[in-house]
Amino acid sequence: MKHAILFSLLITGFLSAEDWPQFLGPRRDGTYQGKALPKWPADGPKQLWKKNIGAGFSGPAVANGKLFLFHRQNNQEILECMNAANGAVLWKSASPANYDDDFGFDDGPRAVPTVHNDSVYTLGANGVLRSTQAATGRLNWIVDCRKTYGAGKGFFGIACSPLVHDKNVLLNVGGKAGIVAIYAATGKLRWQATKDEASYASPIIANINGAPQALFFSRAGLASIHPAKGTVNFTHPWRPAIRASVNACTPVAAGNLIFLSTSYGKGATVLAVNKNKLETVWSNDTSLSCHYSSVVHHEGFLYGFHGRQERGCELRCVDLKTGKVQWGLPGLRAGSVMIAGDELLVFTERGELLRGAATPKFFRATARVQLMGATVRAYPALANGKLYLRNSRQLICVQLANP
Repeated sequence: MKHAILFSLLITGFLSAEDWPQFLGPRRDGTYQGKALPKWPADGPKQLWKKNIGAGFSGPAVANGKLFLFHRQNNQEILECMNAANGAVLWKSASPANYDDDFGFDDGPRAVPTVHNDSVYTLGANGVLRSTQAATGRLNWIVDCRKTYGAGKGFFGIACSPLVHDKNVLLNVGGKAGIVAIYAATGKLRWQATKDEASYASPIIANINGAPQALFFSRAGLASIHPAKGTVNFTHPWRPAIRASVNACTPVAAGNLIFLSTSYGKGATVLAVNKNKLETVWSNDTSLSCHYSSVVHHEGFLYGFHGRQERGCELRCVDLKTGKVQWGLPGLRAGSVMIAGDELLVFTERGELLRGAATPKFFRATARVQLMGATVRAYPALANGKLYLRNSRQLICVQLANP
């Protein structure tokens, strides 16, 4: 009986705390399964600390009590390791930065760092991939993807957040390589697949019909790759007709269904996978056409922003299996979404946070608070009850729940 109680306490403790070690969190799906978030005070949750930072759209990653931020200051890309509890700097690793944004938006890195075991993997806006020791900031290895694989600059630099699976770091680098797996221990090439140009979407690992698959949404469309061997399971073209367009929404996998979405007149589709054969379940440009942000899935429904950012987006809930719009909420402009338990957390570009039940019936904000100034486009991190959010000037830490 005592052993059973101890085991129960250990499991409860494990479930009540959760790190955020990569883009879209531990499962790379925008969900947080830590302790339930309590009701906030009328003036909003408590801010624990804030600090000035450099440029970039790269969101924070949090693991083992440390926060890792990838940003640019002057002519250096900096991977900075901080104490996640108080923001104190533990170490910095700087390298030359020579990316210039052709549209004048931001010259900083785009891809979120990935923390795996004892290393941190970063991909700079100009395609330099690094593995760094998480404890010390010492460089393990470096690969210049533009020189090695011919990776192109694209419209807005290189933005694929590294995906570590087993012994490999998986990336869509484009150029002459397309999709690559790099040995996490050494930086050497393990395999290469397709010749697809790079997009701004990051890959995920999904278990579909009993088999793990690496799903990439490249410039050309969907590619399913065997993560260990590099063999192509299937592809599906999904690219806007106009050249001045990007694919940026991370794929969503649920059972044997895969959701893809872009903007620029192309829209979204859901594909069913049956023994590596694809069937289109639905596709249109009216349900949930995502410009730059990704979508979350909860109990058969998708939540995300529909429409072009510069024209004003609408927060929507859409039935995964039918594409039917369950509800829409205009007026938030654009932003990002996250699922925490059974709640939807909405982060707007203007620095607001809204929370409400994740239900297909309606969206009713049970709390709404201004956390920081615009413009917030980097995906936040929610780790062990603390929310980490950045814009182009500041990083803040807010207490949403006790750890």
